[in-house]
Amino acid sequence: MKIGVASDHAGVELKQMVYDFLCVADYEVVDYGVSIESTQSVDYPDYAALLARDLSEGKIDRGIAICGTGIGMCIVANKFPKVRAANVWDEFTTRMSRVHNDTNIMCLGARAVNHHRAISLIQLWLSTEYEGGRHDERLRKIAQIEKQNFK
Repeated sequence: MKIGVASDHAGVELKQMVYDFLCVADYEVVDYGVSIESTQSVDYPDYAALLARDLSEGKIDRGIAICGTGIGMCIVANKFPKVRAANVWDEFTTRMSRVHNDTNIMCLGARAVNHHRAISLIQLWLSTEYEGGRHDERLRKIAQIEKQNFK
């Protein structure tokens, strides 16, 4: 599985932990920035868009986006076709984002979630399968809305 990771300046330390974890876990990882050496404030939409565009175009399988709260990255990511991003903060929201919504981008708040807990949430997210069944019709409706609005 090819996973992209992106962050703004608020999420850079957590992004580096996530990147290292994914590499050790033997995933193919694409780093969309921001660099750990960066000390300047950056705009989260720039980095969320890089990640979400590549996921939308099929260049990566999943993504992890990190900013201060996870909210901004989530808003931007969901502007792209085929992206189902969710801002998660605990085991329940993480699991349900996969089981019911088949999310392909996980958004984390570096200032909202303990960094070590974030790694365990990522493990849960990556190992949780989409349930399908009754949820398939809902995802079809989301795809139809995208088709109507992303022309």
